[in-house]
Amino acid sequence: METKEQLAKLGLFDAKVPRYTSYPTAPHFAQGVDSSHFTDWIGAIAPGSEISLYLHVPFCRRLCWFCACRTQGTQSDKPVLAYLETLKAELAMLGNLLPEGVRLSRLHWGGGTPTLLPAGMMRDLAGAIADVAPFSRSYEFSVEIDPNEVDEDRLAALAAAGMNRASVGVQDFNEEIQQSIGRIQGYEVTRDAIEAIRGHGVHSLNADILYGLPHQTRERITESVQKLLSLNPDRVALYGYAHVPWMAKRQQLIPSDSLPTPQERLELFETARKLFLWDNYAEIGIDHFAAQSDGLTVAQKAGKLRRNFQGYTDDPAEVLIGLGASSISRFPQGYAQNAPATGAYTGRIREGMFATSRGHIFSDEDKLRGRMIEALMCDFRIDTAELVERFAIPAAQVVEMFEAAARQFPDVLDITPERLFIPPEARALTRMIARSFDAYEMSASGHSSAI
Repeated sequence: METKEQLAKLGLFDAKVPRYTSYPTAPHFAQGVDSSHFTDWIGAIAPGSEISLYLHVPFCRRLCWFCACRTQGTQSDKPVLAYLETLKAELAMLGNLLPEGVRLSRLHWGGGTPTLLPAGMMRDLAGAIADVAPFSRSYEFSVEIDPNEVDEDRLAALAAAGMNRASVGVQDFNEEIQQSIGRIQGYEVTRDAIEAIRGHGVHSLNADILYGLPHQTRERITESVQKLLSLNPDRVALYGYAHVPWMAKRQQLIPSDSLPTPQERLELFETARKLFLWDNYAEIGIDHFAAQSDGLTVAQKAGKLRRNFQGYTDDPAEVLIGLGASSISRFPQGYAQNAPATGAYTGRIREGMFATSRGHIFSDEDKLRGRMIEALMCDFRIDTAELVERFAIPAAQVVEMFEAAARQFPDVLDITPERLFIPPEARALTRMIARSFDAYEMSASGHSSAI
């Protein structure tokens, strides 16, 4: 299992597999879920409970070529201001429906580039959120920050609004790589932004870095990771760049002939991984690393690590409400996604209706398989007793599913009647193993949609 040849034989370098930030994954959402489901599910939230809130800001001053997120470029604040008014209207509608006493466990501003909002707009938006629900005692308010698009006024506004965690995208510090992906962001710019963030009392820092970029080598990723480590982030997401130019047209600007091979991608990942481990970061799931004192590490040790659309999380809330164009909400009953296009989303909200355009209602089997996949992604194991207790199913049924997965990955999985376990040397295959429990993605071809 430790050789590239064995991994290749099992299809690691050929398969395109979902990231499993949800189950089922977003391509399997359908139009049978609409605003009536969304409002019913909001009404079913228990009074006095904690929920999480995600706000999507889809605008950027410049569009990075590597990004496959749903964003749009603007040099003017006019469309941003119009969108902000729509977000505030959606927030007010939500506030009218939320049961009494609901508080925010987590609040996240994502994008796009939330920090392109001028300071006044930030204060306006934060006030609208506060009118909907207050923070819980142990809340976390995080914002995605572009070091090229932030200043003292905006950081002061965010800190005053309660931001206590910042998320900074790095990608790679090498200038040639930055040129090839349309993201110019020097180390000094990033360092100065992080120092300014901490200067405003925000001491929890997330950072994203990519492997699999054009012109990336082991030496270059080593240098970038070492520079990142010098900034002492609390959490790092080490994501693999997904080259999907047929989906994200801007990626056609990236020189595909300069991309590393699948085997080289694995070497890049392992190089970066060893550096984080050598610096005493805990390995969280398949692609995150965290300081020993960080909430993710604590949650992992306690068996409470979870997975959502932002990746790994220690968020205990059962409800995540997404606001803004294309945002996805997660309820115990299912998923609800807003209209992806900004115009369609804005039109629905202005008509006084929520913008839910599609989603998925959970079946009992969805809940079972979703938990099995989450357990694999978070803990590399599935415990039979947990599933029997939570889903009231026979242990023999669970073991039968274990054995079906083992047939797809002979001599890879460690299986007993009590649990399925992925040993460390096989964890590069985790997403593929998870797919063997995915009723929507089961395909011998290995060419399912990557999310």
